Amino acid sequence: MKFAILAGLRPGEIFALKWGHIMETHVDIRQRVYRGETDSPKTSNSIRKAALSAGLLTEIDFWQSISLDPSENAWVFPSESGKTPLGRDNVWRRRIGPKLEAVGLGWVDFHVMRRTHSTLMNEIHDDPKLVADQLGHTVDVNQNVYTRSSVARRKVAVDALESALLVM
Repeated sequence: MKFAILAGLRPGEIFALKWGHIMETHVDIRQRVYRGETDSPKTSNSIRKAALSAGLLTEIDFWQSISLDPSENAWVFPSESGKTPLGRDNVWRRRIGPKLEAVGLGWVDFHVMRRTHSTLMNEIHDDPKLVADQLGHTVDVNQNVYTRSSVARRKVAVDALESALLVM
């Protein structure tokens, strides 16, 4: 979940990660798992270097230290055989979904997590290109499909508009 919320990765990108894709500051997105097959990312914009937060990098280092196979070509999230990555739907059904359901968030899915990333990043940064690049989108898709502006931010904007009009 942290790869989706903190780094904005798609589930197919998360489960296609190999240890050699993870660098000191980012993850190199060059492949995805889609319907059980490993192939190229969704779009040309999806091929990217997605920045990773310091906290997430610390957790990744720990995960690698306890992994059965921490070599460059090994999956970060391997299946029991280690020869294939975990299946997204199985992980969701067995692990993530039940935990979200238990806290009243059964409606959340990976898409919601990416929208959360996009929206919160837009709340704290003024550069929509930065957020679009992190997600592997064009600015248009990021702004028009993924990002939602909060009522609090819109309230600040309309108050500023009202103040500007009163000065005129």
